Amino acid sequence: MPPARLCLRLTLKKMKYFLMKLCKLLCFVLTLPVRLMEIIGVYGMYKRLFPLLAYNITFSYNDKMHKTKRELFRNVGKFANTDGTLRLLEIGCGSGANFKFYPYGCTVICTDPNPHFEKYLRRSMDANAHLTYDEFLVVSGEDMKGVKDESVDVVVCTLVLCSVSNVPSVLREVRRILKTGGAFYFLEHVVSDPSSWTYFFQHMLEPLWYYLGDGCMITRETWKDLEAAGFSEIYLKHIEAPEVTLMIRPHIMGYSIK
Repeated sequence: MPPARLCLRLTLKKMKYFLMKLCKLLCFVLTLPVRLMEIIGVYGMYKRLFPLLAYNITFSYNDKMHKTKRELFRNVGKFANTDGTLRLLEIGCGSGANFKFYPYGCTVICTDPNPHFEKYLRRSMDANAHLTYDEFLVVSGEDMKGVKDESVDVVVCTLVLCSVSNVPSVLREVRRILKTGGAFYFLEHVVSDPSSWTYFFQHMLEPLWYYLGDGCMITRETWKDLEAAGFSEIYLKHIEAPEVTLMIRPHIMGYSIK
C-alpha cells in the first residue's frame, strides 16, 4: 500500500476513534440525571416496569431467533440421565422465553434476580405444560447458594451475561452446580468487530443502553470468559442475529461441557 494511502487510513481511523469517544462522553452526560435517580433510589422503580417491557419484546425476538434457538437446544436431551430424567436450571429466566424449546418432561428450575418477572413467568409456565417446574429462585447468577453442588444436568443462559456484575463468577457457579458431563448452553450478544460501524455505535451508546436495558452492557467479549472458564469442551460460534437491532446483532451461541 502506498505510504500516502496508509497515512490517510491511519488518520481516518484515529478520527473515528476520537469521534466515538466524544459521542460516548456526550451520552454519558445525557444519562447524568438517570445516574442521580439511581443514587437516590428512584431508578429502582424501573425494575418493576422492565419485566413488562422485556415480556413484550420477547415475542418479537423469539420470532426472529426461532430457527437459531431451535438449533441451539436441539440436543439438550442427550444430557438426560439413564432413567430419562433431565434437570435444567435457567439463569435469568425472565419471562420464560426459552421454555418452548426445552424437551418434553424435563424439570426446570428458574432463577432471576428480579422478583417482578414472576407474574409473566407464570404465564409462560401455563403455556408450556410439557415441562415440569421445580421452583423460582430470586438469586443472582454470581451467587446461587440455594442450588446444591452438582445437582443439575443442564444450565441455560440467554441474553444474561451482558448484564451480570461479574461474568467469571457466574461461570464458576455454573460449573459448581453442573454434574460432571453436564452442559451449559448460551446465547449472548457481544461486541462487534473493531473495524465495523456497529462497534462504533455500541461504544457510543453504551452509557444510555445500560440504563434502558437494566444494566445491559453491549461491548462485552463474553467468548473470552467462556474459553477461560475451565470447561472440558466448548462448542462456540459467532453469528449475526437476523433482523435484530444493530446494537445487539453480533451474537455467540453454543454449549460447554463440564
